Amino acid sequence: MSNHERVSRRTVLGQATAGFGAAILAGQARGEQKAGIAPGRLRQSVCTWCYASSMSLDELCRHAARIGYQAVDLVAPDGWSTLRKHGLLSSMVPGGGSIERGFNRREHHEELVAKLRQIIDQVADAGFENVICFSGNRQEQPDEEGIRSCVDGLKQVVGHAERRKVNICMEYLNSKVDHVDYQFDNMAFGVAVARQIGSPRFGLLYDIYHAQIMEGDIIRTIREHHEYILHYHTGGNPGRNDIDETQELYYPAIMRAIADTGFKGFVGQEFMPKGDPVKAMERAFEICTV
Repeated sequence: MSNHERVSRRTVLGQATAGFGAAILAGQARGEQKAGIAPGRLRQSVCTWCYASSMSLDELCRHAARIGYQAVDLVAPDGWSTLRKHGLLSSMVPGGGSIERGFNRREHHEELVAKLRQIIDQVADAGFENVICFSGNRQEQPDEEGIRSCVDGLKQVVGHAERRKVNICMEYLNSKVDHVDYQFDNMAFGVAVARQIGSPRFGLLYDIYHAQIMEGDIIRTIREHHEYILHYHTGGNPGRNDIDETQELYYPAIMRAIADTGFKGFVGQEFMPKGDPVKAMERAFEICTV
């Protein structure tokens, strides 16, 4: 991901193929969409920041709804009326704080808890499901200490999330390429936080692109730890581009593994299209329809 792409995502958060069997799946998907039925076993969303430089939110929503996406990720409250106009949900809402400044530092807890409580109320009142949060950067802190701090901070707000029926999702990011020093860069960290919090309203945003860079072994990880995963993000590796046959991850098998766990949340397409953005959205939807 280029510096421009990283800045674009942080800005959004801060402000609030025959080999894939695609032709058959595409035909099935189009037929089911005409019947008014969401195709496949998975609900799909698309991340707004990936298209911010190529189209407006209204244009993105128009194309997403036509293709069959049910939601858009990382849309703040000021964009929700646009989503509703197109019959879409906000599938993952920015939760305050930042990638670098998260729950792994106790000095941030008071501010982050207050912001998260406020956003949880907004999300619940709007009838949406998920709020994102981050571990923050490691800054030489041992994982054990970071885990304890995340657990202690998030326990202050998870009861409110339970009462409002909103999920808090901490995102797995790579610290090798895109987010140097980020602490939740291994699945053991996130699973430990989720287990110790012990709430069905706290879980992990498993970003497949980031996980591939750090640990790989994607399908085994999904099968072993799916009970802690509340949301997924996609992306081709290397480069965080289209999830087609030009990159190393085979998404049809990954999507089948996710669907086989009985997952009911969203799979969010979060990649930077190399060419026509609308065609990339269509292609990704076909690939992930299982």
